[in-house]
Amino acid sequence: MITDTASVDPGATEHLRETQTSRRVIHQGRLLTFYEDDVTLVDGTRAQREVVAHPGAVAIVAIDDDDKVVLVRQWRHALDRALWELPAGTRDMDEAPARTAERELAEETGLRAKQIVPLATAPLTPGYSTEMMHFFRAFDLSEGPTDRDADERMDVERFDREGVEALVRRGEVDVKTMAGLGLAGWRTNVDGG
Repeated sequence: MITDTASVDPGATEHLRETQTSRRVIHQGRLLTFYEDDVTLVDGTRAQREVVAHPGAVAIVAIDDDDKVVLVRQWRHALDRALWELPAGTRDMDEAPARTAERELAEETGLRAKQIVPLATAPLTPGYSTEMMHFFRAFDLSEGPTDRDADERMDVERFDREGVEALVRRGEVDVKTMAGLGLAGWRTNVDGG
C-alpha cells in the first residue's frame, strides 16, 4: 500500500515541492504527449523537467483453478525483444479502470472473469511519466474469443510458480508482472543474487 504522507501532514513534503512555471509541448503522439516543464524549487532554484503524459493502464493477475497464472508474450520494440507479461493495456478516455481490465483480459487472452477485484493503484515511472497502473485480480475464469488490435501479436500461456521463477531468473518478464503477482500474494522464490 502506498502511503500519502502529505494527507497525514500537509506540510511534510513542502520542502520538496517543485512549482511549474511554464510548459512546452515537445511532441503530441497518438497515445503520449511529451512536455518540457520549467519548475522552481522551494529555495528559488530553477530547473527543467521532461514529462510524458499517459492516460493510465491496467494489469490483470488471472490465476486459474490449477494455481497457474496467465501471461502473454509480445514483442517490445523499445527493447528489441519479446517479454512475458500480465495481460495489460491502456485505458480509453474516461473508461473506468475495472472496465479496462475486463476489456483487456478478454481482448488479449480470450478469458472472461466472473469477478475482477482491485489490488492497488500506483505510479509506474514517476521520475518522468504521469502513468498510473491499476492492478486487478481476476477470479473464476472462462474461455472466449480474443479481440486483439490489428497490430497486436502475442502468445498466451499459463505458468506455475516454478515456470514464472524461471522466466524472472532469465529476465523474461517486466516489473509490472512481478509487482502484480506480489500484490496478488503469488510470490516466487527467486534469489536476487
